[in-house]
Amino acid sequence: MSSDLRTQAIILRRTNYGESDRILTLLTPEGKFSVLARGARKEKSRLAGGIELFSVSDVTIHQSHHAKLATLTGAKMLKFYGNLLTDLPRLELASSFLKSINRVAEQTDNPEFFDLLNQALAGLDRGYLLQLVSTWFKFNLARTTGEEINLIRDVNGAPLDPSQSYVWDGLEEAFRPDPDGKIGASEIKLARLLWSAKLQLVANIEHVEAMIGRVDLGMVKYI
Repeated sequence: MSSDLRTQAIILRRTNYGESDRILTLLTPEGKFSVLARGARKEKSRLAGGIELFSVSDVTIHQSHHAKLATLTGAKMLKFYGNLLTDLPRLELASSFLKSINRVAEQTDNPEFFDLLNQALAGLDRGYLLQLVSTWFKFNLARTTGEEINLIRDVNGAPLDPSQSYVWDGLEEAFRPDPDGKIGASEIKLARLLWSAKLQLVANIEHVEAMIGRVDLGMVKYI
């Protein structure tokens, strides 16, 4: 018995196999798949144009119960984040995102991974501030893998006060009141949005470029 799945996919990894094939690691809304793309390295392969890195493709995956590896039978590119290829820092950051998602998806399966990675790649392609995209990605990867961050109360258990200044206490993993602290109401609001809002919304916040450095203080671990 066999089955076919048609879905959208982001290529996390490509490995040459045999004379003309490729083994692909795909991230889809349904999870992560390893598939065989037969003849993908041939010049006239009908799959080649749909399996580029840093792109989103419409794919068809064929799974036979007799085969250990599923087969990619169709691939059509929907979006290509080509601007990444002309900017080395953006390309390196995007590559680190692929590796991080590939690694965590081995341990846990979360349908949010696909949208998370797609938003991050799109933000880099649009020219969003690198530190903003990196921080947003770290916050959301932590959230989708079950990490929690205290954005409600300080180290003493008191509700965060908009009139107070704070520093981030890495040992207590909470904000600590400090009259010389650089974290105020605006930064706390930004941290909460980084944790819960779409990247495009966060990128449009006024003065986000000035605030992001005060928020990215090791609040979450980079997986």
